[in-house]
Amino acid sequence: MSQFPLSLRAWKTPAFQQVLKQEIEQLDAENLPLQQGLSSSSYVTDRPFQAMIISVNEEAGLIRAKAGIFYTGIIAGCSCADDPTPIDEQTEYCVVRFDIDRTTADATVTLLDT
Repeated sequence: MSQFPLSLRAWKTPAFQQVLKQEIEQLDAENLPLQQGLSSSSYVTDRPFQAMIISVNEEAGLIRAKAGIFYTGIIAGCSCADDPTPIDEQTEYCVVRFDIDRTTADATVTLLDT
């Protein structure tokens, strides 16, 4: 589970979306469902990803944020010395929803259908 304490403090201020974007981008990619969101490659690279806040609303003790995540993936070959397949990075995109608890700043993330 991730935590977004700075975003919780910035809630209902003009800086909220930028703070949330920064906190998302500081997460370890392993905490996001990026592998499940792949559409044109087979493995998520370790390159940094970027977040784009799509929408934010408040529901029963939660801040619910929908975000687009831009990241890269590769089509993994056999990794043999004579493998003719070049490692070609593909740009990937998925949409996730963060549910941030307004009391604890704990957040869950869910992959959404795009």
